[in-house]
Amino acid sequence: MMALVSGQLSRRAILRLGVGAAAGAAGAVALGPTFREPASSAPPVAMTSVGAPLAPPPPLAPPPAAPAPTYVTGSFVSAARGGIDTNWAIARPPGQTAPLRPVIALHGKGQDAAGVMAGGVEDGLAQAVAAGIPPFAVVAVDGGGGYWHKRASGEDAGAMVLDELIPMLGGQGLDTSRVGFLGWSMGGYGALLLGSRLGPARTAAICAVSPALWTSSGAAAPGAFDGADDYAANSVWGQPNLGAIPIRIDCGDSDPFYSATKQFIAQLPTPPSGGFSPGGHDGAFWSSQLPAEISWLAPILTT
Repeated sequence: MMALVSGQLSRRAILRLGVGAAAGAAGAVALGPTFREPASSAPPVAMTSVGAPLAPPPPLAPPPAAPAPTYVTGSFVSAARGGIDTNWAIARPPGQTAPLRPVIALHGKGQDAAGVMAGGVEDGLAQAVAAGIPPFAVVAVDGGGGYWHKRASGEDAGAMVLDELIPMLGGQGLDTSRVGFLGWSMGGYGALLLGSRLGPARTAAICAVSPALWTSSGAAAPGAFDGADDYAANSVWGQPNLGAIPIRIDCGDSDPFYSATKQFIAQLPTPPSGGFSPGGHDGAFWSSQLPAEISWLAPILTT
């Protein structure tokens, strides 16, 4: 995944923190030669010059939160994937202290989390925020080659994302109340499938790039599905939730998925953002589309 966007506008944020303090002086008053106040362990009360107690000083403001790291990686043993050790990575713009909402970036077949993050995601996020785009995090995770749904082998990368990865991200300081999905090829299909399953209450937006779509199980690539029943159970065609989620679809006019993608767009209740432009099913096309995709996705995600 190459640098996300180059900015034309600059954005400055100023944080002001004021701390006030007060001090008082204590005095003693003689009450007479034959009478003394009993000794007391209580501390003396600060008094004004007219005898009224001084208000206590305001508490000091807590120290500012430390910025989150711009890049962290880790792994977990995924029960949904049959006990496979699954790598993940999180990239953030620099200087962020508040929880950010994540874009979950789903890789294509033959790729992994490290491949998604290769090429400068951190620098791209820094450029995006400098250009005025609201800050967000990018999350990538290993999903294997099973097209992000449950397979006959028992491995279910889709359940891994929805039931294991997203809950784990809350412990990494991210705001998972709403998330975005971005995917390429196999991952573009996965973004549509998982965004639909998570539902419009939690899925802020879906960006499917050159999605791997087929109009029937017989037309699908070998290995994409386990048969007609698997295709039907995991079809994104006619999914009602997709009509309630903002969607962007980008596809090259020389892409092998051009025809199926065009038919898929035609059956959506609302035309998605994006569209068709010159290009094929390759990294050059995907990189060319990414700045516009991020400019579209980030404001929806962070609203």
